[in-house]
Amino acid sequence: MKVLKFGGTSVANAQNIKLVLEIVNQKAKQDQLVVVVSALSKVTDLLQLAAAKAAANDESFREVVAEIEKKHLDTLKELIPVSEQSSLLSHVKRIINHLETLLDGCFLLGELSPRTADTILSFGELLSSFIIAQAFQQTEKDAVYKDSRELIKTDNNFGKAAVNFEVSNQLIKDYFASNKSKINILPGFIAQTLDGITSTLGRGGSDYTAAIIAGAIDAEQLEIWTDVNGMFTANPKIVKQAQPIANISYQEAMELSHFGAKVLYPPTIQPVLRKNIPILIKNTFEPEAEGTFISSQVSSKDTVVKGISHIDHISLLTLEGPGMIGVAGSSRRLFEVLSQEKINVIFITQASSEHSICIGILNSDADNAEIAINSAFEIEISQNKIDPCYVEKDLCIIALVGENMKNHQGLSGRMFSTLGKNNVNIRAIAQGASERNISTVINERDVKKALNTLHENFFEENTKQLNLFVMGVGNVGEKFIEQIHNQRKFLKDNLKINVRVIALSNSRKMIFDEDGISLKNWDSALAEGETADIEAFIKRAKELNLRNSIFVDITANATVSEAYEKFLKESIAVVTCNKIACSSAYDNYKKLKSLSRQYNAPFLFETNVGAGLPIIDTVKNLIASGDKVHKIQAVLSGSLNFIFNNFDKDNSFHDVVKEAGVQGFTEPDPKIDLSGIDVARKILILIRESGYEMDIDAIANESFLPAECLATTNNEDFFASLIKHAAHFEGIYNEALAKDSRLKYVAQFENGKASVGLQFIPKDHPFYNLEGKDNIVLFYTDRYVDQPLLIKGAGAGAAVTASGIFADVIRIGNV
Repeated sequence: MKVLKFGGTSVANAQNIKLVLEIVNQKAKQDQLVVVVSALSKVTDLLQLAAAKAAANDESFREVVAEIEKKHLDTLKELIPVSEQSSLLSHVKRIINHLETLLDGCFLLGELSPRTADTILSFGELLSSFIIAQAFQQTEKDAVYKDSRELIKTDNNFGKAAVNFEVSNQLIKDYFASNKSKINILPGFIAQTLDGITSTLGRGGSDYTAAIIAGAIDAEQLEIWTDVNGMFTANPKIVKQAQPIANISYQEAMELSHFGAKVLYPPTIQPVLRKNIPILIKNTFEPEAEGTFISSQVSSKDTVVKGISHIDHISLLTLEGPGMIGVAGSSRRLFEVLSQEKINVIFITQASSEHSICIGILNSDADNAEIAINSAFEIEISQNKIDPCYVEKDLCIIALVGENMKNHQGLSGRMFSTLGKNNVNIRAIAQGASERNISTVINERDVKKALNTLHENFFEENTKQLNLFVMGVGNVGEKFIEQIHNQRKFLKDNLKINVRVIALSNSRKMIFDEDGISLKNWDSALAEGETADIEAFIKRAKELNLRNSIFVDITANATVSEAYEKFLKESIAVVTCNKIACSSAYDNYKKLKSLSRQYNAPFLFETNVGAGLPIIDTVKNLIASGDKVHKIQAVLSGSLNFIFNNFDKDNSFHDVVKEAGVQGFTEPDPKIDLSGIDVARKILILIRESGYEMDIDAIANESFLPAECLATTNNEDFFASLIKHAAHFEGIYNEALAKDSRLKYVAQFENGKASVGLQFIPKDHPFYNLEGKDNIVLFYTDRYVDQPLLIKGAGAGAAVTASGIFADVIRIGNV
């Protein structure tokens, strides 16, 4: 004999019940079946609502009753032929009238006792089981209905009654010994006290009903039919990559169900575990799916961690003080108080010093617990031997569960390290001696990030998901998105990095998609986005609170650079080609670096100098290995190098600058490049990364532009001034010809002094043959004295800059 239980979603409506009929009738061809059913979906909630309204003298409880009545009558009418409906509809209406009479009593008395609440809540299962039994009898004449209250007896603890197994088991055995019907339909959740009063087994009690019956009759198997394909490695509503678990032990299933795996009601396992009866969890809507098989077997080939679960809405209560050290009975008094208040303790941890005890309970119990504990320890608190109970609310417990975790080294460290890297603060830790569960208490707002991060680490072949928030989609931004789109599969297959773009913004519009923006048509989606707002952008990124979040700044905007601090403080990494932040006041530069370390959020800006060239990374490695930079000589502007390499007697200075802009080598405002401020920022960043303290105003900027060009305030006036002063630029070119030299805009640092300016470079200088838009840097250090360390390559252009930004993103993924 097999016992099948169908939950509320499986019997939510007539359409779903027809699926149940089909599943059961197929199985009944091979086995005698016991079918336990829950109330129709949401009906128990409606009954609770009606009872609460009635007890609060709110007449609208009648509207709720009308909704309950309609739901059941509609279901019955669709399942039963019209010719047979009359008496059945009358029976349902009589049950509803009885319900309304009870609610009228609550309304008149203005109260709702636990006993009355149990009776009211029982109507959900009584109605559903009656209708489903009638539906079965339309297709299978050998189907009978039995009221569970006649078989399962409990104590008088209404709301969550304790089963009297001695009496119940005998009643169940006797009934099924004499009843040989193919299909037996029973309501779940409800029971009866020994003196005949309706009681309930607690929310989720239909699972328990099925398990009690399975245990009593030594069933071949208990099947729990629900709306998912079994137990998952994590909650699939929160972790989209969660996978069904094919096989799991009783102990693992108990741990996962206790810590919030909603598929299985925790007490369910006990009655069948004693008899070693396996449990199979199946999906009513995908009956062909494998499901989860729960038994006593533990395979040594199973993964070490079987699943990750959690409980929301937790409060952490801490009792501490010197008066607890070495004092016998403190723990007993604490738990005795909570027991008297009927408060369930979910989590316990105690300091080895005996100085404090931490317990986790539901938020709803926290206020009562605080009052009761402070009252019980009133004397010690008044004598300052124990501090008043300290309560922290809105927390969550996350549990790592697996039978094979026993004696497996490094799991806790791996768990805590994974959470720490994403700045998930751990408030408390507990691990039992069985070693099959490691539990941590964290902030409720971090639960999604924590679950996804842990699942990624333990179940997804170490694939790391990076969530990008990109601001700036001009020439460089477009290339960056294109590179991500083209390389996503390669990164996932070869580097185990899954890159998703969560947000895009330009100066006008911004869009967000928590599941990742499609990079095929991002530009049209952005055009239809909401109005761009940097503060709203930051707020949204913070609220999403995604793991491995990276803010990518592909602008030259000062306001955007001022937002880095806010991102870093949220443990959101920053990757930027915007030089403003790192060349701002030295104190701000150091502050950003410090925040990066403090919040474990990388702050990478390789493209600040040399676009895609590994210049900054090289300096970092030199300094980290103990070398010291004494002198730097560099051509750091690819745009200026392009301009002076192409400026000759046949191409005017104005025309070459225009062409540099068209090819994307200059900033949108070309004066930033030509004024030397861009180069000054770059050499400043290299100086700082070399370990020296300096600000931008300490760098001598010997501009080659006439004062009138520098004074312009827009691009139109600037280009007009270049035409006006064409003779000035021709004069510079002719002087270079006369000296048999080439024009290069050079940045220098030596003996604590720095300068940028146009220089005449002779033929024997390393800079002379620097072509196109290339950059070159010479580092003179303790190790590179006579022959400097030289880095040379393309230092401008949308594609190479985008590749440098992309490289920084990948660098974070490889951490």
